[in-house]
Amino acid sequence: MNSGSLYIVTAPSGAGKTSLVRELVKGDDSLRISVSHTTRPRRDGERDGIDYFFVEREEFQRKLEAGAFLEHAKVYGHYYGTSRQWVNRQREQGIDVILEIDWQGADQVRDLDPGACSIFILPPSVATLRQRLETRALDDAGTIEKRMQQARREIAQGEKSDYLVFNKEFERALADIRAIIRARRLRREEQMDRYSRLLGKL
Repeated sequence: MNSGSLYIVTAPSGAGKTSLVRELVKGDDSLRISVSHTTRPRRDGERDGIDYFFVEREEFQRKLEAGAFLEHAKVYGHYYGTSRQWVNRQREQGIDVILEIDWQGADQVRDLDPGACSIFILPPSVATLRQRLETRALDDAGTIEKRMQQARREIAQGEKSDYLVFNKEFERALADIRAIIRARRLRREEQMDRYSRLLGKL
C-alpha cells in the first residue's frame, strides 16, 4: 500500500489556517488532520479527542520524555505536541496527514522528515490580521497585542516553507491548497507506487 504523505500547515494566529484545514478535509477520506495534545485549557465548544487531546502538564511531560511526540512546542505558556504513533499509523494506511502546527514544530518535523510538504498561510495584511483576532473575540486586548508581536516574528518564518498561500479570499486560498495536494499526489513517484500493479500489466 502507498504510504500517506505528510503536510505541514503553519500560519500566524488569526491568519485562518484552522478554518482552511477543516474545510480542506471535508469530502476527502484520504486526508486527515492530526489531533495534537495540549496543556491549554479547553475553550467553549472544544471536544477532547476531536479538537485536541487535553492533558495535564505532568502527563505531557511524561509523554515527552518517552519520545511520544513527533514535534512539540510551547506557545503562549502552554505545551502542544503531535503523537508520533498516531501519525505513523495513519500514513501506513495510505492516509495523508495534515499537521496544523506552529513554526517551531514545523522546523522539528522538517528535520525528521525532509519529504514533508510545508505550506505557510499568510493574511493579506497585518491590519487584517489584527481585525480577525479582534473579531473572533477569543482573547483580551493584552493577549491580542502579544499575538500580534508573535505574528510578526512568525511571518518571517514563511520563507522556510515549500508554498506560500495568501488568505485574502477564503475560497481562493482553499483552492490553492487543494491544488498543492493534488499536484503532490500526481507526482511520478506517488503514481508509480499507487498504480504499480496496473502499470505492470501494460
